[in-house]
Amino acid sequence: MTSVRMDKWLWAARFFKTRALASKACELGRVDWKKGEIAWQPAKPSREAHVGEMLRVKNDSGEFAIEVLGLSDVRGPAAVAQGLYRETDESKAARAAVLEAKKAVPVYESTWESGRPTKRDRRVMSRLRGR
Repeated sequence: MTSVRMDKWLWAARFFKTRALASKACELGRVDWKKGEIAWQPAKPSREAHVGEMLRVKNDSGEFAIEVLGLSDVRGPAAVAQGLYRETDESKAARAAVLEAKKAVPVYESTWESGRPTKRDRRVMSRLRGR
């Protein structure tokens, strides 16, 4: 096998749960490819993925910059899927920085025991907001 459809490869490498989600991500411009000196270009779902290409994939887990090491059109175990690609060091560092930034942002939780504010709580909130 010398090439595989991009949406099939992304699904087999476990970047997306379904092939339809992988195809949709390609259509929305969340997957870019680069080979050699060619600049980054958006990937269509039907584009063939080849060994040695660089891909940029944006999904819920973050933005990955990866090199294709192997091809598969069958979704297998996670250990096998991780052998299909190698993430660059810059990509790992960027994702770690984003994760640290998210951890630094304080999370505010509601202090109401019932799960929703009472009439009195809503009045206090309105007063604080200047209404």
